[in-house]
Amino acid sequence: MEWNSEAIETLRALWAEGHSTAEIGRRMGVSKNAVVGKAHRLNLPARPSPIRREIEGATGRPAAPLQRRPPAPRQPQPMRRPEPAPQPVQQHQPQVVAPPPVQLAPPPPPAVVRSFPRVSNRSCCWPLGEPGTAGFRFCDEGAMSGKPYCSQHASVAYVKARDRREDAA
Repeated sequence: MEWNSEAIETLRALWAEGHSTAEIGRRMGVSKNAVVGKAHRLNLPARPSPIRREIEGATGRPAAPLQRRPPAPRQPQPMRRPEPAPQPVQQHQPQVVAPPPVQLAPPPPPAVVRSFPRVSNRSCCWPLGEPGTAGFRFCDEGAMSGKPYCSQHASVAYVKARDRREDAA
C-alpha cells in the first residue's frame, strides 16, 4: 500500500480514537502488520496491552499491576579445598616418591557385530526369524535380476499402490 497524506491522517485519527490495529487495518483495507509498521515509523504513542484491557473490562475495575517474581536464588558454588602446602624436604634423608599406582579401566566390551551372511551376492536378502535368535537367517533362494529378493519375497515387498478412487465406491 502507498501511504499518502490522506491515509496517514486516517491512521492517526483511528489510532487516537483507540481502535485496535486489526480494526484500523480492516477499515483502511490493509493488514494489521502494515498498520503496526506505519504507526511505529510515525512514532505514534504506544497502545495499551489488549490483554489488560480485556481483564479490566471483565472485572469492571483496573487490573492490578503485575508483580515480578524475585529472581531464583543462585546455587552456591562448591568451595574448593586448599591444596596442602608442600612439605619441606629434609637435606639428610633422600626422599623417594613412588608414583601413584596406575589403574587402567577395563577395556569396553567389543561391540557385538553379528553378520548374517547371505549364501551369495545373488541370494535373497529377506530376513527369516527374529534377529538375535539362533534360528535367524536369510532366505537362500536366488534373487531376481536387479532386485535383492527372490520372486516370492519381491511380491510381498513391492506392492503396487491401489488407486484410492477404487476404494471410494
